[in-house]
Amino acid sequence: MSTSTEAADTSCAFYGTPEVDNVKFKRSTTKVQEERDRTAAAEVRDEILYRQPESTGAELQRDDVLFRQPESTHLEDCPICFLPLPLDPYKSTLQSCCSKVICKGCRRANKLRGMNKNLNHTCLMCRQPTPRSKKEVNMYSMKRVAANDPVAIQERGKKHYYDGHYRGAFKYWRKAAELGNVDSIYLLSLLYRDGRDVEKNEEKEWYQLEEAAIAGHVGARFTLAHNEKSRRGRADRAVKHLIIAANLGCDYSMEALKQCHTNGEVDDDKFTAALHAHQAAVDAMNSPQREEQANFERSLEEWFCADK
Repeated sequence: MSTSTEAADTSCAFYGTPEVDNVKFKRSTTKVQEERDRTAAAEVRDEILYRQPESTGAELQRDDVLFRQPESTHLEDCPICFLPLPLDPYKSTLQSCCSKVICKGCRRANKLRGMNKNLNHTCLMCRQPTPRSKKEVNMYSMKRVAANDPVAIQERGKKHYYDGHYRGAFKYWRKAAELGNVDSIYLLSLLYRDGRDVEKNEEKEWYQLEEAAIAGHVGARFTLAHNEKSRRGRADRAVKHLIIAANLGCDYSMEALKQCHTNGEVDDDKFTAALHAHQAAVDAMNSPQREEQANFERSLEEWFCADK
């Protein structure tokens, strides 16, 4: 019996194939291998170019702080009823005389008390008479600004912003941020994002957002979640931000987290835990006085709409 080598030799002899063709076949195989090697090298190069950089020690330490659950929001508690202030700014009120923020439930209770006892309405915190005109409000505000009150300085920055004086807004917000006002830290990120009278700077924008989020600002935390997913494609980090904000009672973050759960980006256990924590935080912000104020505002709105 002929061996396989002999069979191959016979076949070549039968078809009259010259021996040099064997050499050509070997060269063709070599070219295929070279092409495969080039493709593999290109894939490695692309992975190096487009993959996310590995976190350094400093970045990991930053993340430890950034993704730590705050005990409360930056708003803290109402100084009258000692319940967490609502996240909705329309459910609280700023006392221009002393720059203290109180919930509208306590303000309503104070008004009713004054009406029932025929008392002049005064501030619950500093007992100053309630200002009756914009001129008086402005006078109180400027006194607080002169006293380096960070809340009053932040409010003055807002006035400049709404008037289109962005440089003035930046000046006041930067000063208030240096004094520890968390809202101003967040608002500075908007100026850096939009480049309004300051150089557009994503790095500074991101830093201000993170600083505000670390301090418990749920708006900054929600914005970070949106940016992580839409601008950097990092859904895992976005989910972490949403869970932290939802745990603090943020409705927008809870809704976004529901969508993430539908998309399979957060597992059932984490989603359920966030759902319970969110409801507990929302319940903690409620009180009979606040509910009465909400019902009163709804009745006013219904009456106004019906009158039209």
